[in-house]
Amino acid sequence: MGRKGGRNGRGLLWSERAAAVVGGILVLALAVAAVIGAVRLFGGDDEDGSGLGNAPGHERPPDARNGSLDVLVLGSDSRAGDNARWGRDTGSARSDVMMLVHLHAGERGATVVSLPRDTLVERPACDRPDGGTEPASRAMINSAYAVGGPDCAVATVEELTDLRVDHFLAVDFSGFAELVDALGGVDVTVERPLNDPNSHLDLAAGAQTLDGEQALALVRTRGPVAGGSDLGRIQLQQAFLTALVAQLHAEDPLADPARALRLADAADEALITDDGLDSPRELARLGSGLASLGPEDLDLLTLPVVPAPEAPGRLVPLSGQSAEVWRALAADEPVPASATRGSAAEGFQVGDVLRPRP
Repeated sequence: MGRKGGRNGRGLLWSERAAAVVGGILVLALAVAAVIGAVRLFGGDDEDGSGLGNAPGHERPPDARNGSLDVLVLGSDSRAGDNARWGRDTGSARSDVMMLVHLHAGERGATVVSLPRDTLVERPACDRPDGGTEPASRAMINSAYAVGGPDCAVATVEELTDLRVDHFLAVDFSGFAELVDALGGVDVTVERPLNDPNSHLDLAAGAQTLDGEQALALVRTRGPVAGGSDLGRIQLQQAFLTALVAQLHAEDPLADPARALRLADAADEALITDDGLDSPRELARLGSGLASLGPEDLDLLTLPVVPAPEAPGRLVPLSGQSAEVWRALAADEPVPASATRGSAAEGFQVGDVLRPRP
């Protein structure tokens, strides 16, 4: 999404633009990647966007047409370009963070399902960037983005969930850090010192404002604070998300137009989205609904999984419980508590190490 071209938000009221920016920030919060409304409203076009779910042999699920919206949000682990300071460039970008954000109809809140990157799933055949076709295989879910980009990631999630993904957006390491900095940081209270040299995490206990690099180190860590597990890392990501949504709900991040423009500029540089996110007024409508969300309006859960018996260190979905999750979302209903019983994620607790700052 480059910034060349005219500002396609021309003619919109400032209040409409602001609503779209807020909505985008909340989708960023809901997985670390957004301000989608700002990108479209303040300028940019779709040359970096992708279609959705285009994969050989993949038949997209039907649209639920019940007023809900499903957004796949990815955090890429690319080390290319500005991301090189976080590790060696391997030439590919897997999705270290995967969340399916279900926005309930009628502004009834959102359900956010984290998809552990180590989960083994059936990945459909996907078109590779070099023009070839990657055969269907059983693979870690985060490999889909590396194999075939957004189309393959969306197709893989649709095969898993039987839900139609309405929109897609992704952000890499540098983009995430820049978005948090443009917001002015995220206010948190850290209950005990948190350290992980591998992710560059070094936080003292107490109330503080995390800048972009500190926030990135927190959501990336799989160190001792996360129990060395992706399931523990997801819990830290969800705690960060709760703090971010609480902060956005308590303050008006767009009261200062200059701050709003900084957010828009950061989003314009940071994000990859699908081509469908090209309607400024639709985004303003969506943002207006999202702007009212507080932490109490979010249902954060992790895909029900258990260790894979055939592959140490990998996970597999619990078929019955996972089906409960997807049935509830297809009907635009709350996910029942029974859907997460027996999951490895349910019994894995990192403790209350991070909370919103009062």
